[in-house]
Amino acid sequence: MTAEALPAELRRAIVQLARTPRLLVACDYDGTLAPIVEDPERARPLPESVNALRSLAGLPSTTAAVISGRALRDLATLSRLPAEVHLVGSHGSEFDVGFVHALDPAARGLHRRLRAELERIITGAEGVLLEEKPASLAVHVRRAAPEVGEQVLDAIRSGPCLWDGVQVTEGKAVIELAVVQTDKGQALDVLRHQVGATAALFLGDDVTDEKAFARLHGPDMGIKVGPGDTLAAFRIDSTTEVACVLAFLLEERRTWLYGEQAVPIERMSLLANERSVALVTPDAKITWMCHPEPDSAAVFADLLGGVGAGYFWVKPDRNGLPLGQRYVPGTMTVETRWSRLLVTDYLDHYAAPHRTDLIRVISGSAPAVVEFAPRPEFGQVPVRLISEPDGLRVVGTSEPMVLHSPGVEWQVSSDGMHESARAVVHPAQDKPIVLELRCGTDELSPARVPEEERRRRSGAYWSEWLRQLRLPSIERDLVARSALTLRGLCHGDTGAILAAATTSLPEEIGGVRNWDYRYCWLRDAALTAQTLVSLGSTAEAEAFLDWVHRVLATLPGPERLHPLYTIHGNNLGPEAVIDTLPGYAGSRPVRVGNLANQQVQLDVFGPVVELVVRVTDTRGKLTDDDWGLVLAMAEAVARRWHEPDHGIWEERHAPRHHVYSKVMCWVTLDRAVRLAETYGREIDPSWPALRDTIAADVLKNGWNDGVQAFTTAYDGTDLDAASLHVGLTGLIDPTDDRFQTTVTAIESELRSGSTVYRYRRDDGLPGDEGGFHLCAAWMIEAYLLSGRRTEAEELFEQLVDAAGPTGLLPEEYDPIAERSLGNHPQAYSHLGLIRCAQLLEASSVS
Repeated sequence: MTAEALPAELRRAIVQLARTPRLLVACDYDGTLAPIVEDPERARPLPESVNALRSLAGLPSTTAAVISGRALRDLATLSRLPAEVHLVGSHGSEFDVGFVHALDPAARGLHRRLRAELERIITGAEGVLLEEKPASLAVHVRRAAPEVGEQVLDAIRSGPCLWDGVQVTEGKAVIELAVVQTDKGQALDVLRHQVGATAALFLGDDVTDEKAFARLHGPDMGIKVGPGDTLAAFRIDSTTEVACVLAFLLEERRTWLYGEQAVPIERMSLLANERSVALVTPDAKITWMCHPEPDSAAVFADLLGGVGAGYFWVKPDRNGLPLGQRYVPGTMTVETRWSRLLVTDYLDHYAAPHRTDLIRVISGSAPAVVEFAPRPEFGQVPVRLISEPDGLRVVGTSEPMVLHSPGVEWQVSSDGMHESARAVVHPAQDKPIVLELRCGTDELSPARVPEEERRRRSGAYWSEWLRQLRLPSIERDLVARSALTLRGLCHGDTGAILAAATTSLPEEIGGVRNWDYRYCWLRDAALTAQTLVSLGSTAEAEAFLDWVHRVLATLPGPERLHPLYTIHGNNLGPEAVIDTLPGYAGSRPVRVGNLANQQVQLDVFGPVVELVVRVTDTRGKLTDDDWGLVLAMAEAVARRWHEPDHGIWEERHAPRHHVYSKVMCWVTLDRAVRLAETYGREIDPSWPALRDTIAADVLKNGWNDGVQAFTTAYDGTDLDAASLHVGLTGLIDPTDDRFQTTVTAIESELRSGSTVYRYRRDDGLPGDEGGFHLCAAWMIEAYLLSGRRTEAEELFEQLVDAAGPTGLLPEEYDPIAERSLGNHPQAYSHLGLIRCAQLLEASSVS
């Protein structure tokens, strides 16, 4: 029997229960774990139930227990359950180690009197069994003739049951008399209190189990096994179904705690069309896609919640590992190949506005299985799938959505909340299967442009753009892929540039440092645009600067700029947690929004002004609009440079006077003054002096003689890789001894093998993080400026080695576990790689 055979409502409730912080799983023994048999001494539990209980008990924040009417000694002997599973015998009067209750003299005397009386009553009653337990005695009549059993029970009910101090519990063909308080419900509460459970599950079949069901409340869950009146909310028929319930709970609990078998982050490939992004795994599963915008709710969130959070998978009918995955050269089209099967994926670049068209082409000669499970709003909205001749219609979403798939015969199934579709398709060498997921329309009719032409046009858009770039010869192909990735993170409709395509990919597996990067940071976007300008493409910079102008138009003054905005330039809503998703590899919480939106980050003005410098130098002209933007950034710095801020890393501590932020304030004024001098523009006459004041402030307060380095901030001795910008920006000459010793100090404290950490200080958050690829890129540049080319080349090779098989880089790298971390793909990482390749080539020429 499989979990699918369980009622859908029960499965939904188990999924919810599995996500409680601390879970208690308890059940009866006879009739629940073990089938009822004529000889109680032969009642053995089903192995499947034992295995599931053992595995549940082995999970963190999870406790398993058996609460039985049997004596504890007999329960342990019969069940053969491992020590990890708590055993409670005699209806709650006998607990295992840690819960032992001793009988007082009066109780022991009453126990002896009861035994003598019950032995007298059952004398001569064939088939009746007296079971003695430390705190009770049970009379079993299951093996006696019905009239004999009833006569014995009547005698006990009218006799010792009425004695003072005796507690009576009747079950199926058994009556138990205890000399202490015995109550399965009370035992459940004792266990709950002992382990601090936030929710409990209890399964039982007998009338004695009703006392446990009566104690359930709130998120607790009760399951009655078999017929009879019950207080339990759910009912199943047999011990076989108990095993199924426990196995399903184990699967859901394990997924919730650890996540499913997580694909290494760097191995996922990006699909993009300058309006939408998606991630595809190495085995052709669409694991992440949002709609209608990249910062909207996810339609497929398998990446963060497993298959229950939505996915779209094409794979061979006979399972096998793919032979490889690659981008079609110069495009954002991904091919995944098996023997006799090829899956080609791309986002249609020329889809109608406000639509996301994901096209999947299945070619070859081997049959393939297609699984389609859309889960809008991160799986929080129930959906239905209606099969029509031309495909599937998704019902229940706020945005229309269809899957155009003519000729495909779908089998639609339900888990009680969502529906999924499955099909086996048979492509032919000359007739591939084409699946078109169309989000934002309910149109199921054939597309006006053939698929081959749409694929050609979408690919040509990227390859033609790529051909105009000036790519360095060093790691040329990888630089080209990085450039395409940066362009893929640009939002064509607005000019915004994403920091990354995802939210909540962890900086530590199982940790809480999981942030939402699907927004436009002024700093990140300006640096991305600068990189593309350096390669010869200015359109992205022009569009982003227009976006900044529109944002500024909504503010009373430039000093009121937030560090980040939505793609459309709006303020973010409150940072929220989606507590129904287990997170990548069990890394919770999954966050939507970013609290950094409310922070003060005074460094953001510098990169914007530097971008204007790069664009102006490229086009040979400074426009009035761009000069107005420079003036606005400089005015903001003049008003606020002296304030503490939260810094580039957005720490959630109190603001500090960060060296990097001060350096970027200096950059803002320095570049503004230079532009004015070069292009004959007027500036505030106080700005040159203020520029020098800020530089002097950094040199005086940012330098620490004790550590022989520029530190993170004015108030401490801790180091930060971002402080390398004292020399990288030209505030001091790179040959200055203070820069040289800063490079050495940061190398010593923050570099670890193939990567460089941001810092090592306590930032107020639990756990650790990986080294940042961007920080490694800064170190490479610092090595080159310090005349240490060999070290620069070695570290660059290690940065290149960290890229995934299709050339993508997430945010971080763990050099100990040799594992990538953080949101993916990350603009910072790719722009850092490009700049290093450019600098290495330039330095080799010079």
